[in-house]
Amino acid sequence: MEQPHFNDRSTPLSLSLTRRSGKARDMVAPGPTSAELDSILTAASRVPDHGKLAPWRFVVITDRDAFAALLGRLYRAEKPAPGRLELEALATFARQAPALVALVSAPRESHIPRWEQELSAGAAAQSLLMAAHAMGFAGNWLTGAPAALPGIAEELGVPGGRIAGFFFLGTPSRPLEERPRPALEDIVLRWP
Repeated sequence: MEQPHFNDRSTPLSLSLTRRSGKARDMVAPGPTSAELDSILTAASRVPDHGKLAPWRFVVITDRDAFAALLGRLYRAEKPAPGRLELEALATFARQAPALVALVSAPRESHIPRWEQELSAGAAAQSLLMAAHAMGFAGNWLTGAPAALPGIAEELGVPGGRIAGFFFLGTPSRPLEERPRPALEDIVLRWP
């Protein structure tokens, strides 16, 4: 049997072994088209989901100026006298990369433990990044201050939710660099 080439994106294993994050600030057009983004989100929704609760929501952010204004307004509510650089950083955050999706963890009342529902949102996050990679796009999962702003999930249409991350998608402006990965002997335990 022929072994897969790990730099070939045609096999699931090679996708997993070659996926890495791009920097949102370094992404350029083209980003995914509306149809490509729908495919990415369809793949991202096919994750383990005990109880079939879909305890997460994807929010496609199309108006970046409105999103920058929202971040600024929510930040000012928390910090009434923000500095110019703080506000500029939020505006820059909002306008990075060609495409932006917020993933909101939205656990539901259920016999399914909240922790399992939150793990499902994490699985959706990884599946989103893998699908983008499979389509030839770079992805960057960011949180930071914007994800922690009180009221952000409600403003994005998911009352009671919590931002799992903002996913920036686009084409890398330069080749992505590999980063050090943990050695298996440091992260894998054998029992007994």
